[in-house]
Amino acid sequence: MTIDDHLHELGITLPPASAPAGLYKPALRTGALLYVSGQINVAGGALTAKGKLGAEVDLEAGQAAARQCALNCLAAAQAELGSLDAIRQLVRLTGFVASAQGFTKQPQVINGASELLRDVLGQDAGVGTRLAVGVAELPAGAPVEVDLILEISDTSSGD
Repeated sequence: MTIDDHLHELGITLPPASAPAGLYKPALRTGALLYVSGQINVAGGALTAKGKLGAEVDLEAGQAAARQCALNCLAAAQAELGSLDAIRQLVRLTGFVASAQGFTKQPQVINGASELLRDVLGQDAGVGTRLAVGVAELPAGAPVEVDLILEISDTSSGD
């Protein structure tokens, strides 16, 4: 079963890959690694939630925002690779959580992204190392930003 088939089975449609909001590449392949730039929780051209966890955004909405970030990361990966089937392994997920004073549940927020990647890529390939960090502010007032490092197969480059 392809990853596209698995997405369909899960009822998930990837959004279109977002255009860069600055001077950077949404995804960059080097050797067997694909680096996916930070993605915020944009869907349909607007943030799905805005503000800080522990203030304007509750845990459940933060997890949903992290899930949307992961979907946007997969869309950027697909745009670069042509197919998500080139993904061998999630190597690293880094999640940034805009946090109000005293909010300490960053790992639980980023579980929204981790669970989506596990469900889409599988228990082995979709679980890698992770970092969940609380920050003061994120671009556009987003509550969450996620970036990925993925190991990819050699076949995606025609090698």
